[in-house]
Amino acid sequence: MNFPKLSESKRLEMLQPPTGQVRMVLDTDTYNEIDDQFAVVHALLSPEHLNVEAIYAVPFHNNRSDNAEDGMEKSYDEILRLLDFLNVPADGLAHRGSRAFLSDRETPVPSDAATDMIERAMASSTEDPLYVVAVGAITNVASAILIEPEIINRIVVIWLGGNPLYWPHTREFNLMQDLTSAQVVLDCGVPFVWLPARGVVSHLHTTVAEMERYVQGRGKVGDYLVEIFKDYSSDHFAWSKVIWDISATAYLINPNWVPTEIVHSPILTEAVTWSFDNSRHLMRVASSVNRDAIFRDLFEKLQEHTD
Repeated sequence: MNFPKLSESKRLEMLQPPTGQVRMVLDTDTYNEIDDQFAVVHALLSPEHLNVEAIYAVPFHNNRSDNAEDGMEKSYDEILRLLDFLNVPADGLAHRGSRAFLSDRETPVPSDAATDMIERAMASSTEDPLYVVAVGAITNVASAILIEPEIINRIVVIWLGGNPLYWPHTREFNLMQDLTSAQVVLDCGVPFVWLPARGVVSHLHTTVAEMERYVQGRGKVGDYLVEIFKDYSSDHFAWSKVIWDISATAYLINPNWVPTEIVHSPILTEAVTWSFDNSRHLMRVASSVNRDAIFRDLFEKLQEHTD
């Protein structure tokens, strides 16, 4: 596949941390775990910074789904449930995604999500890109790029997946679900902001006590977030849970909460490790998160939502 070539100066311009309100779409395996729900809510309760144009259901396969397609359908239903709790109309906003993972680097998996992403991207520009915030397997994004490579010049992809470049392996759930899609996105040259899991966004822990204090009673959606949080574990003694995915929304709301640096894009090997070539294109990678500021922002917005 021949992809459009951005100049490094233009890529770096697009990779500047955003200011003000941005246009975004959220690509989420919402039923896979419990953290995606927090990211959906965080995005929709931040209209001063985030214009959420669409939410896409992502395939996943684990003990909460029978196969990738079932995971996508359950994620789609979970998106609708959250929108209902927030009294946000789903028409034109929620879209089903890929029903399978990529089988090779040349063949996309068509979906309503990929079609919608392409339409929104093609209405964008290098100067005013569409931010594609992906917090699951990156199949929908890779498929959209394979169908219409021109969107590389019009989007910035923010993805939570994989482990840091210094980690001995990158066998993390989002990345491992669809290794091929991750390779496509990393190799194609799209402006890319990467949020590694272990040792970076894994600092975003909270507890039952904190959830009961700041989220319980904050409308139907607040009570639901507390319910699924508590249900995640049967033993809450000295227990905390990482809410990974709000790192992605937090970066767009206030990039200072998610410090990043510019590095050369790594090579993702078939052995699920990182390899390096400093002649490759540049990307932005997160090095840490401000846990307290991010949760404070989420909790305050839930409170304002019910006041």
